[in-house]
Amino acid sequence: MSDPKADYKDTVFLPKTDFPMKAGLANKEPAILERWQKIGLYEKLREARDGNEKFIFHDGPPYANGNIHIGHSLNKTLKDLVVRSQNLLGKDAPFVPGWDCHGLPIEWKIEEQYRKKKRNKDEVPASEFRAECREYADNWVNVQREEFKRLGVLAQWDKPYLTMDYGAEAVIVTELLKFAEAGQLYRGA
Repeated sequence: MSDPKADYKDTVFLPKTDFPMKAGLANKEPAILERWQKIGLYEKLREARDGNEKFIFHDGPPYANGNIHIGHSLNKTLKDLVVRSQNLLGKDAPFVPGWDCHGLPIEWKIEEQYRKKKRNKDEVPASEFRAECREYADNWVNVQREEFKRLGVLAQWDKPYLTMDYGAEAVIVTELLKFAEAGQLYRGA
């Protein structure tokens, strides 16, 4: 029978280490991300893979209309995993994040603000409404970008694709014009 007063810690021979017993990730993660930014990790990876077989990943973008949620987190980290694995396989796999800056989710948020101020959307000039939507989306792109960075996602954060970029909008209008000129654009129910 064992002695209940015995101290068995001296009988377990674990290796000695300088690692702390607690990870403290909430404090360490920002420093790790800052180091990655400082050394230009993403840019170095792009340079190292330049000229290799391409792997292009098209990021289906979230709406720029609020803080990220668990769905965004899962989605973006899985995308990061795919792109990183392709980079580890030696492919040139850039990750260009994007945001959908148009549509009802953003317009609805602006309309909610109007309702709080007892303002009628139909009395607001369209150009003013669109400018407010653009400003709103731009704000949330910046917020979400920082939230995604905090998840440790490596991407081309300084030059994302945004549906509200004037160049992207011009391409859409040009393509729409091609449909119209070919007689393929019609109004119907």
